[in-house]
Amino acid sequence: MRCCWLLLFLALPLQADTLIDQQLPDFYQQLLPQRSYPLSWQPEHFNDIQHWRAQGRAALREALLWPDEPVEFAATLLKTEQRDGYSAQLWSVQLTKQSRVQLMLLQPDTAKPAPAVLLLHDHGARFDIGKEKWIQPFATDERLPSAQQWAAKYFSSNFVGDALAKQGYLVLAADTFGWSDRGPVEFNAQQALAGNMFMLGRSLAGMAAYEDLRLLQYLKQLPQADSSRLAVLGFSMGAFRAWQLAALTDDIKAGVAIAWLNSYRHLITPGNNILKGQSAFYMLHPGLAAKLDIPDIAALAAPKAMLFINGGKDKLMPSAGVDYAYAQLATVWQAHGAADKLTTTLYPHYGHEFNAEQQQQVFNWLAAQLALRD
Repeated sequence: MRCCWLLLFLALPLQADTLIDQQLPDFYQQLLPQRSYPLSWQPEHFNDIQHWRAQGRAALREALLWPDEPVEFAATLLKTEQRDGYSAQLWSVQLTKQSRVQLMLLQPDTAKPAPAVLLLHDHGARFDIGKEKWIQPFATDERLPSAQQWAAKYFSSNFVGDALAKQGYLVLAADTFGWSDRGPVEFNAQQALAGNMFMLGRSLAGMAAYEDLRLLQYLKQLPQADSSRLAVLGFSMGAFRAWQLAALTDDIKAGVAIAWLNSYRHLITPGNNILKGQSAFYMLHPGLAAKLDIPDIAALAAPKAMLFINGGKDKLMPSAGVDYAYAQLATVWQAHGAADKLTTTLYPHYGHEFNAEQQQQVFNWLAAQLALRD
């Protein structure tokens, strides 16, 4: 009887797809903790906020499924281009045992160590550019038109990395595996890659997170960087990576996350990207959602300075989930006695973007947190 039912199910693909779209979100919702996540901050369960943070951070680090394997960076300068008040440099760096990557560094024309910003790029379903989404490519780079199109679509035609360099920041951006010089690895290939990593006891999300840790370590050890004034800034998938990185390490003084924050209950809904596999695997750590909700993970960044920005019309991030996440973050920063270090902003009329108005908010906030000096 079961076999006959299965054959009938497979013979009706359209009806089956509809059935799956309707049933799977409910099925997944039932797998989530029904009342509270075991490692969520709850004063009645955790007497010490620092102990809670240590437990949560240990759970996050374990979920990466990626061992700490430091290697020599062995950096090699490939190309330079002088710009207005700073230079653009292309470097080749050994990031992990498996990955030698190219990264862009924008260095202000000053002899003193500068506050530094690590930029983490989005997914965006566009793979010919990665670091170029943040930093203007070299004048002779064939990816320049694509980068300009991306900047026009999401960033009010601005290259945010170059704007930061003009303000006096040392700026670093690299490609996540699958983009630009490390791609293209598109949707079906992403799913296949993630599946094979799971077979080997690793994860695509863990690889991305560990590489972000290594990027920050590389930035920190640069003599032209003021290691006491390091920041991370990300948009969309890069925002997820930004608050995740801030949760994993104390090397960051300030973090900014634009257009990626919610809760699992609000994301596990019909049609949401998190249920589709493919690009979602860059943000799915096996088993972690049974212990910590999304805002719980982001809150592990407390009590450092963090700025979260979202748009009320962002179809990828339901505003009810954003509101819930903001409230959860506030309880943790308050428990640390650091409520003034958390800034959360929901722009009701904006969508999935990082526009000029939002950029100015970020520039002002970073200058205040990193005490940017002329």
